[in-house]
Amino acid sequence: MSTTRNPAPRCRRIVLLLIAVGVTGLLAAALPELTAAGEAVVAAAASPPTVKIDNFAFAPATLTVTAGTTVTWKNEDDSPHRIGDKNGTFKSAALDTDDTFSHTFAAPGEYPYICTIHPYMVGKIVVKRAGSS
Repeated sequence: MSTTRNPAPRCRRIVLLLIAVGVTGLLAAALPELTAAGEAVVAAAASPPTVKIDNFAFAPATLTVTAGTTVTWKNEDDSPHRIGDKNGTFKSAALDTDDTFSHTFAAPGEYPYICTIHPYMVGKIVVKRAGSS
């Protein structure tokens, strides 16, 4: 008595094995990029939020943080700048090149600010409740 075997299950297993090998290869190839991206996220989370002052502009112009966060402004310009929010909540002394100013934002809200020396330079800090996205 002769029996014929259906080759479909064997082909299916081979195809699944090849797919698994291919996915593993793709993940291995992407791992260095994923690791670098993960390190960038960790570094960003570990470093305090900073607003760069350069070329008579704030970067980023709008920064969103959670309540309790300390924001630092760093003057990378060749001219002095002075930070002041429009509500009078915070203000810095004149910042020369490479000087910094920091302020901790305790309460949620929007804090528009300017360079009081160059009022056309504007920025905004948006403070969200801790735990909100």
